Amino acid sequence: MIGFTTAVSGPLAAILALAASVNLALALFNLIPGLPLDGGNIFKAVVWKITVSPYKGVVFASRIGQAFGWLAIISGIIPLLLFGSFGNFWNLLIGFFVLQNAGNPAEYAKLQEKLTGLTATDVVTDNSPIVSESLSLREFADQRILSGQSWYRFLVTDDNGQLLGTISVDDLRTIPTAEWCKTKVTAVMQPVEYTQTINSNQSLWEVIQLLKGKRLSGLPVISNNGVLVGILEKAAIINQLQKPLQNNPA
Repeated sequence: MIGFTTAVSGPLAAILALAASVNLALALFNLIPGLPLDGGNIFKAVVWKITVSPYKGVVFASRIGQAFGWLAIISGIIPLLLFGSFGNFWNLLIGFFVLQNAGNPAEYAKLQEKLTGLTATDVVTDNSPIVSESLSLREFADQRILSGQSWYRFLVTDDNGQLLGTISVDDLRTIPTAEWCKTKVTAVMQPVEYTQTINSNQSLWEVIQLLKGKRLSGLPVISNNGVLVGILEKAAIINQLQKPLQNNPA
């Protein structure tokens, strides 16, 4: 059995050595324990294991990533300002990249932590715009519109609290004023599809994703037995997020 060994030399050897050095540098760089690098994901998992909090792991790893980003930026700016040297220009670019991407996971984690344990019921608007199907258009106009309420659209329910549909101020214009007294709100209300409602036990995080995906400002909240709880609006979610972080109900 004959074996052959070939020594690589000359330009090819130099190219291979350079490629190996670059790959090693990239591997070591990627192991830095700060997001968005792979080392940050490893560090995040370790902190998660120790603190039993996935959010703390993300925040810690994100902060380390930001610190490394600033360090890289400073190491690139100082030679440039003092000596006019662009030798560390890549440090500057890498620092900006890391700094820009390291903060997003932390903000994302803080948002999720604030919403932990909260459901759609927790942010239902007080005194939601709900009217009974038994009201005439005249009663609806007097009680809900002429009384100074600022709502534009109202939810219509039956005697059992089940959601039937919605009625808006513009819907009144389809019926002559003289007929308002003998016309029920159900005559002009618009039906509501089940897909356009939120379950009262649905997590607030899922609700946010739903509103964002459908580009809606609010949706009706329905309990498990079909009874209307109220309306949930983006403004109520924003107010909830502005509150100090507390131990939310699990």
